[in-house]
Amino acid sequence: MATPDQKSPNVLLQNLCCRILGRSEAGVAQQFQFAVRVIGSNFAPTVERDEFLVAEKIKKELIRQRREADAALFSELHRKLHSQGVLKNKWSILYLLLNLSEDPRKQASKVSSYASLFAQALPRDAHSTPYYCARPQTLPLNYQDRSTQAVPSVGSLGSSGISSISACTLGGPGPGPQPLFPGQSHQGPGVGDCLRQPLGSRLAWTLTASPPSSQTPTSKGVPNAVSRSVARSRRDGDSSGTMEITEAALVRDILYVFQGIDGKNIKMNSTENCYKVEEKANLNKSLRDTAVRLAELGWLHNKIRKYTDQRSLDRSFGLVGQSFCAALHQELKEYYRLLSVLHSQLQLQDDQGVSLGLESSLTLRRLLVWTYDPKIRLKTLAALVDHCQGRKGGELASAVHAYTKTGDPYMRSLVQHILSLVSHPVLSFLYRWIYDGELEDTYHEFFVASDPTVKTDRLWHDKYTLRKSMIPSFMTMDQSRKVLLIGKSINFLHQVCHDQTPTTKMIAVTKSAESPQDAADLFTDLENAFQGKIDAAYFETSKYLLDVLNKKYSLLDHMQAMRRYLLLGQGDFIRHLMDLLKPELVRPATTLYQHNLTGILETAVRATNAQFDSPEILRRLDVRLLEVSPGDTGWDVFSLDYHVDGPIATVFTRECMSHYLRVFNFLWRAKRMEYILTDIRKGHMCNAKLLRSVPEFSGVLHQCHILASEMVHFIHQMQYYITFEVLECSWDELWNRVQQAQDLDHIIAAHEAFLDTITSRCLLDGDSRVLLNQLRAVFDQIIELQNTQDAIYRAALEELQRRLQFEEKKQQHEVEGQWGVTAADEEEENRRIQEFQESIPKMCSQLRILTHFYQGIVQQFLVLLTTSPDESLRFLSFRLDFNEHYKAREPRLRVSLGSRGRRTSHT
Repeated sequence: MATPDQKSPNVLLQNLCCRILGRSEAGVAQQFQFAVRVIGSNFAPTVERDEFLVAEKIKKELIRQRREADAALFSELHRKLHSQGVLKNKWSILYLLLNLSEDPRKQASKVSSYASLFAQALPRDAHSTPYYCARPQTLPLNYQDRSTQAVPSVGSLGSSGISSISACTLGGPGPGPQPLFPGQSHQGPGVGDCLRQPLGSRLAWTLTASPPSSQTPTSKGVPNAVSRSVARSRRDGDSSGTMEITEAALVRDILYVFQGIDGKNIKMNSTENCYKVEEKANLNKSLRDTAVRLAELGWLHNKIRKYTDQRSLDRSFGLVGQSFCAALHQELKEYYRLLSVLHSQLQLQDDQGVSLGLESSLTLRRLLVWTYDPKIRLKTLAALVDHCQGRKGGELASAVHAYTKTGDPYMRSLVQHILSLVSHPVLSFLYRWIYDGELEDTYHEFFVASDPTVKTDRLWHDKYTLRKSMIPSFMTMDQSRKVLLIGKSINFLHQVCHDQTPTTKMIAVTKSAESPQDAADLFTDLENAFQGKIDAAYFETSKYLLDVLNKKYSLLDHMQAMRRYLLLGQGDFIRHLMDLLKPELVRPATTLYQHNLTGILETAVRATNAQFDSPEILRRLDVRLLEVSPGDTGWDVFSLDYHVDGPIATVFTRECMSHYLRVFNFLWRAKRMEYILTDIRKGHMCNAKLLRSVPEFSGVLHQCHILASEMVHFIHQMQYYITFEVLECSWDELWNRVQQAQDLDHIIAAHEAFLDTITSRCLLDGDSRVLLNQLRAVFDQIIELQNTQDAIYRAALEELQRRLQFEEKKQQHEVEGQWGVTAADEEEENRRIQEFQESIPKMCSQLRILTHFYQGIVQQFLVLLTTSPDESLRFLSFRLDFNEHYKAREPRLRVSLGSRGRRTSHT
């Protein structure tokens, strides 16, 4: 029975080395030590631990060698081995067998060359994250003779690729290490086999078997002792004053500089902000220049490390900034893996006594080759650091995204990987906003900003805005606007409409960017997947909001009520209201009481078709008295009002209601002018018959009739223009846009455009102030005509009444048998008639003056219309002067419309 010592791992490993190399225990001492160090390391193969996959590979290899019977036998043996639970690590045994069968140094006819088992080195590192493999084309992958073979290692598959130096390139393009025992020479595998060498066939490049005859007692166990001492003395440098620096010392300094640590001979020059070789160092120009080129890697490392150290502890840098720092840390971690490989190689040289004179050692030229790709990556990272200084949030993501627009796939893959990490917080903010309406942006990184001081009634307009500087460059402005509207709609529904419907019922929620990998996948299809998510959420949320406003809060009904009452669209109601209000409004404004006017308003509603409107609409209709000025009558201060609150106040804001108030006052005054002229025409028709018995008064009546007809024509054309060309056309356009609106902003914009249009075309904007003043002057002349005509008619009717009384008195006296009139009565009557006849020229003169003023104002108004940039106003001037009556009196109106329009356009 074997003793426990004989079953210990050390004894078994030593026996295995003796068995493989065919030597005694003393002869395999160095190989045994190396094997112990290999087994005790944390190296691991980069292949998947799949037992059946390895078994399939073994069977395929046997079939490839035309050994079908052995393949069948192996399959049967593997089946029996799998059914029995004797071995725990079946995969490891099969993997070892596969590697032994694939050993490229094993002769086809010889199986006893066990020394080739230790023909290759172990991989330095193994990583699992994806990497763009970018190997300098100058590095050969083919194996040379044992005397010139490179030290292989497994390339890093890290996300950055900085530690991507493969086992095949650690030896560099130059020759590899010499064999520890002479007399051994083997051919390596062909091109590309280096990367495919499995772990079991790479146990130790530098350990080989040697014929016993070549081993002397003086060198047993400590080979190359002389060369090791020579190398160390060269690395320590000459102690004399010449300061001659060896390349080995420079290599060691360079490895420290790579980490940002000053070496003995290469130090950071704070003045020039670069690493420099000390002037007293005795170096030729080639080595000095090469060392400076390599030292740039340390400078780049310091630049990146300084940025990450400063920003990592800065909480105000935000989540996006911290993600950027984490991405830089990840890249530096890959860079440190490369440095650990180089340090391991240098340590291995020291441990094995390999001097710089040998071909396996690290040299400056090899370092230049091995650090080619890492240098490119660090340069890219340093450029990113410079470009991202002072940026945060979405602005930082835009800065990183700008570097993806390059034709270099190696650099683009690096920046895209960093962008996926940096943009992950931004996309998390975005999905939280569009699916939940929540904005958790502590450090103000998201492009949607919230103002907590804004009250609920201004939520839609003022609470949420876009930070344009924080919009990532991979998003368009249209996408950003839609994102803003989605979250704003959700919050509007919850806070203003008090609709607590879950978001999942409004939007078909899709998977969000839960990880940087999801963010990276999203960037590959920004125009389809990302755009599709935003569009779907936008359309569904906006549609739901508009449905709530139209069905629950009757938005369109309120809009039509504004048109009927505040824009005088309900004709029968407005006419009846004027009839009822006339006795009240002719009084001074200071004597009016709002409750009396409100009662009259309710009476007008009940007496017209307005009574069939919704009670909700009629409840909001009210009377409003404007600010009273001295001399104002009720007509000047009366106005209708419409109360808005809740969600509809978002569309009908205070600014909009002030516009409605201004337009109502203008339309109310124009309607009053029409009402006045109607009364004047009624007065003409009634009084013309009564005053036939006063023939001398016919000239005054005729003059009043002509002036009133001019005014009626003017007012009718103005009413036509306002009603049809302004209100109806603008309302039709508004209604079409509201029906096609996709979100609430579209409705608000259409409504504001409607108000702006009718305000400007009703001459209520700043540019039309002169025209409006002229029009008000025309209205004043109409009121003046009413007052003048009333006074004339009053005097004429009084005269008619006296004449009738005189005739009646005369007839009564004749009936009584008396003289009709006495001489005194007749004389008095003739004197009174003469006084009346003398007053008629004054009346005619007063009417002529009124006509003159009126026509002058109208002519000036027409001149202003013809020079207006608005085409509809220019055509209005033709309708007002259709028979060229005013054109004959005003020379400025004789200029044709075309020439005047051209002159205006040139100026």
